[in-house]
Amino acid sequence: MILTGFADEAARDLTTQIKATKELGWDYISARGINGKNMHELSELEFSQAVDELDAAGVKIAECGSLIGNWAKSIDTDFAITLGEIERAIPRMQKLNVKIVRVMSYAQEEWGMEQNERERFRRLREVTERFTDAGIVTAHENCMNWGGFSAEHTLRLIEEVPNLKLVFDTGNPVFQLDRSKPKADGSFHWQDTLEFYRRVREHIVHVHIKDCLNPNKVGEEPEYTFPGKGQGYVAEIIDDLKATGYDGFLAIEPHVATVFHVSADQEPDWQQCYDSYVEYGKSLEFLLRQ
Repeated sequence: MILTGFADEAARDLTTQIKATKELGWDYISARGINGKNMHELSELEFSQAVDELDAAGVKIAECGSLIGNWAKSIDTDFAITLGEIERAIPRMQKLNVKIVRVMSYAQEEWGMEQNERERFRRLREVTERFTDAGIVTAHENCMNWGGFSAEHTLRLIEEVPNLKLVFDTGNPVFQLDRSKPKADGSFHWQDTLEFYRRVREHIVHVHIKDCLNPNKVGEEPEYTFPGKGQGYVAEIIDDLKATGYDGFLAIEPHVATVFHVSADQEPDWQQCYDSYVEYGKSLEFLLRQ
């Protein structure tokens, strides 16, 4: 297994992201935010400068953590936005020899509301076809999107969208309701990460390592933890990945410094972010050695 991570949780600027990666002794970054922008939203000059800096440092990109169909876009969002993201992402991924693009299946609607599944399938078919034609693997993440409702929903995507593969995030099920189970008498069920993983395992091509504890109530932010300290079954999943011969990437996505969950008028403590990112990477290495 190869270690990488969303280094934009260590720093916004690529220079410091590379520094954190080198401090861990790793060769890869999972690209989401580069100098404050997604890889497919950089200007041509900004992208060229990023390529030169990565080349000079000998650091490679493991995946494109795109904004395609993510939790910030509803299924009613103009599809032209998605098509533009694809058109910009493909040549940049090819330039950097990146083989996996992370996508999602558009934002979740409230329980009982129309989810417009057919349009989600239609869009993801076109997204996946375009990347497949370019020699890139399209991998759906079980995040706050339609496919993240349950393992059953994710498997439905696999059935409906030819060539679609999966990114599995160990932490995301911990704070999501299982929408495959009925909501009776006001009760609900948190997803079980290990059960989810086992059901979708054969379709996984990439893994995000995140861990946390169940929130106290629906809609509340979970408490993020270091790997193996929460309810994401990180150690058990790593054991199973080893046993089944998984040789892909493990990408840390710590969230412990709440980089992506501070309010708009707050600035993260970037030294804390950097230090916790490096510590998180070392914690994952410790789990792997065990």
